[in-house]
Amino acid sequence: MMTLHRVKRFVFLSALAVPSALSAQAFGLNEIGSCAIGRAFAATGSPCQDASTIFWNSAAATRLTGWNAIAGVTAIALNGSFTQDTSRRVFDADVPTEFVPHAFVNYHAANSKLAYGLGVYVPYGLTSQWPDNFPGKFSARKASLQTVYVQPNVAYQINSKWSVGGGPVWGHSTVELIQAIDLSEQVAGALPTNPPTPFFFANLGIPKGTEFARVRLKGSATAFGAQIAVAGQPTPQWSVGLRFLTPLEFKYDDADAVFTQVPTGLVVGGSLAPPILVGALVDTISALKAQFTSGALIPQKVSTRITHPAQIQGGVAYTGLKNWLIEGDLAWVGWKRFNELPVNFAGPAPDRVLFEDYNNTLSGRLGAEYTIPTDGWKIRAGLAGASSAAPDVTVTPLLPEQDRWYSTFGVEVPFGKMWKIEGGYAHVGTPGARGRVVERTNRNQTATQLNSGVYSITANVVSITLKASF
Repeated sequence: MMTLHRVKRFVFLSALAVPSALSAQAFGLNEIGSCAIGRAFAATGSPCQDASTIFWNSAAATRLTGWNAIAGVTAIALNGSFTQDTSRRVFDADVPTEFVPHAFVNYHAANSKLAYGLGVYVPYGLTSQWPDNFPGKFSARKASLQTVYVQPNVAYQINSKWSVGGGPVWGHSTVELIQAIDLSEQVAGALPTNPPTPFFFANLGIPKGTEFARVRLKGSATAFGAQIAVAGQPTPQWSVGLRFLTPLEFKYDDADAVFTQVPTGLVVGGSLAPPILVGALVDTISALKAQFTSGALIPQKVSTRITHPAQIQGGVAYTGLKNWLIEGDLAWVGWKRFNELPVNFAGPAPDRVLFEDYNNTLSGRLGAEYTIPTDGWKIRAGLAGASSAAPDVTVTPLLPEQDRWYSTFGVEVPFGKMWKIEGGYAHVGTPGARGRVVERTNRNQTATQLNSGVYSITANVVSITLKASF
């Protein structure tokens, strides 16, 4: 009969999807506002002149006048693959295009030192998904994370040059993981020895990598944090800004783990103790079927805690060239908090601690914006680069994290007296990174021992935003 600790291991690995997803730059979304995308996310020293400043630099909301509202959506098309060392076979990822919304509103009365606003945005998200024939499906076939932040904001103009701003952040996060379970690793029965000797389905000739079940983990959680920022214009040509987004700890205390049997169609080739008899259908063996009704594969609860890391971004902008704005930013994200992750089970299995050993990341961003004086159109472009959060030993199917670069372009078109529409495009490229398709079971295992192929990732990002000011 299947041992409980093996089944619990699969549920435990399901919880692994959350931090691995978060640890990767591809799951940390900067695609908040088409203007910021067009400027390669360099939008802290001199934020875009719209309500998205609530995210990029909440203090600069005092630079807007009257009501300002924006709403938009960003489409992210991710392409990924894994090239296996031994066979040189290429497995293409099966990731759907994700549509990420953003909406902001801000009000600043003329001659008032205070500005008020509200932002709704998605700072973490995306999905990792692989086909049924992918060898890493026993680690993760699908891992999905979606987190929405809601941020009320208040900004205060200290004097003609400096302002501060910030507000509380409420976050809601959902996570889902689908993972295959390998039949060859399961206990099939016991030989009539003294004491009984367990034997596995692999001993019956079942090949390694035979899927007989899937586990689906799904849960949600809420958390609270805050953002604070400062914006300054020490001279008419120079602007500076700094923002800090606190970490948010999400407690997924009531996640559901549901198991589904996957038919193999295999037949036992030789007789052992009943019901392991020649010609018997593997899928109908009573010891196996019982696991889905009264054994370890019944629905159960699992809990974990995931901290969305802190963010710090600073920028310097220059407008001394006629009709031009040029800005450079640096952004830091504290992914190192994902050193260890506790996972607690509601059942009899012992609690576990998962080690990931992530690193903090640093990104450099350079953006430019040109205003066409005759009609008010704005043309934007930028370049950015980001370091990988995951060490070499943690490049996995959940998210094959690696260094990346961005090239971006954008345009803003005014129409009517109060409306503008803008679009942004970003291409994301990577150098490729060696990674693994199996789990790391102890901290002594190295990338050389586990990594068995090369992951490649590219992405195309398209964003459209409608803006109104009145």
